[in-house]
Amino acid sequence: MKVANPYLNFPGNTEEAFEFYRSVFGGEFTNVTRFRDMGNGMGIAEEDLDRIANIGLPIGNGNILMATDTVKGFGKPLNPGNNFYVALEADSAEEAETTFGKLAEGGTVEMPLQQVEWAETYGSLKDRFGVQWMVMYTGNVEFG
Repeated sequence: MKVANPYLNFPGNTEEAFEFYRSVFGGEFTNVTRFRDMGNGMGIAEEDLDRIANIGLPIGNGNILMATDTVKGFGKPLNPGNNFYVALEADSAEEAETTFGKLAEGGTVEMPLQQVEWAETYGSLKDRFGVQWMVMYTGNVEFG
C-alpha cells in the first residue's frame, strides 16, 4: 500500500468543514467537484446538485484529506459515529500543540496532549463537526 487517505462523509456541510480544516492545515483544495459538475446521471435531486461530490485538502507529505456530502439518493442516511479517527503525526511538539489547539476550537477534548508510552505528546479530540482526531509527536520515544 502506497498511501491511505481518510475520506469523510458530511451531512451537507462539507464545504464549511473543509474551510475550517484549511484554516488549521493551510494549503489549497484539490479535486473540488459538485454533483452538478457530474451531470445528473447519478439521479441526484435538484436541491443537492450544488453540494460537494468530492474535495481534497493536502495535509502533510503526500496525504490528502478527502470528503463528500451525503445526499438522499445514496441510500441509508449518514449517522456520524465513533468508528474512525484521523491520526496525525506532527513534525514537532510545537506543531502538535498548535494543530491540536486549532482542531479543538468548538470541539470536545477527549484526552489532552500529554506524554504517553508511544509518544512525547499525544491527545485525542472530536472537532466541532464530529470528526475524531488523534494528534501526536513521537519524538525520541521508542515503543515496542
